[in-house]
Amino acid sequence: MNQETNGKPIQELADDDEIDLIQLAKTLWDGRKTVIKITIIFMAIGLFVAIFSPKQYTASTTIVPATQGKSVGGNLSGLAAMAGINLGGMSSESGISPTLYPQITSSIPFQKELLQTPLTFKGQKAPITYEDYYTNYYSPGLLGYLKKYTIGLPGLLIKAIKSKSVIAKEERLKQSVNENQIQTITNEQYSLINQLSGQLSLDINAKDGYITVSTNMPEAIAAAELAQNAQQLLQQYIINFKVQKSTEQLKYINERYTEKELAFKVLQQQLARFKDQNKFVNSALAQTNLMRLQSEYDLAYGVYSELAKQLETQQLQVKEDTPVFTIIKPVSVPIERSKPKRSMILIIWTFLGGIIGVGMVFGRTFIADVKIKWNKEEV
Repeated sequence: MNQETNGKPIQELADDDEIDLIQLAKTLWDGRKTVIKITIIFMAIGLFVAIFSPKQYTASTTIVPATQGKSVGGNLSGLAAMAGINLGGMSSESGISPTLYPQITSSIPFQKELLQTPLTFKGQKAPITYEDYYTNYYSPGLLGYLKKYTIGLPGLLIKAIKSKSVIAKEERLKQSVNENQIQTITNEQYSLINQLSGQLSLDINAKDGYITVSTNMPEAIAAAELAQNAQQLLQQYIINFKVQKSTEQLKYINERYTEKELAFKVLQQQLARFKDQNKFVNSALAQTNLMRLQSEYDLAYGVYSELAKQLETQQLQVKEDTPVFTIIKPVSVPIERSKPKRSMILIIWTFLGGIIGVGMVFGRTFIADVKIKWNKEEV
């Protein structure tokens, strides 16, 4: 007795499945010309993209920010290390966490300073800034121009239509904002910052405690110079944040020290002058004035000398708070380009063309079947 499923024998269902697979293979074979054509078209597009994509060179550096603070727990960290537990991040110093470094590199002040990095380019007699290069000298190539005048065409039209009165209004607003010491950028700087953000990357390895700064540029030397400047600028920002409190304290002590030094010298001159003028006077009034001046001098000297000690101590504190960076991998000029990977681009586009070609063949068959069933239902 034959088993049945949904009114059909199992053997018949198996035959139907086999017929379906054969039918799919036949459909694909019949549409092989379409698949081949689409694949060739996409292969040609991939070859075009691979050939005309602009070259990019990548330069990088790896640094380790050394911690100077005493770790919390004393010998507990050593015992924890033996147990496989890392307590290295538990430090009593009030520094900036490395996880916040990307916030520094993406900040407007950092980016604006990086735009002024002098870079060396072929054909230029002297180094020019990043902003000047991409504003006046850079040529994006064939693909860049196609993108600019296709996808970027609306932006170009809006910029062209923008009236001078609107630009003047923006300049007045910028001047007003600058008076309040608020960071502002122009539309051109905004575009350059967006581009720079894509060329600068910061990789933080929290487990091993090192930071990798990488930059991409159309020329090898420029990429190395940009990476070097980004590394130095990042280090300076970190140092400024770290020593900000102790530096402000040093400034305050230095101001008080200057004031008390001046007051001490004035009293010193008054006391010396009084002693010279009353060298042979033994009156009680003279002795009283001498004691008063001597007391004021002693007090001023005590405050002055104490501030001198505090000033020296605070100067040492600033040096102690200044973080030290170890350069594991210094910046070097890249020899080989990092982009474009032409073989990979060609493979991806060819594979994409094959997938789309197969999809078109089956999609066309599916639509034809739907139309036939639709016409039968209407009849």
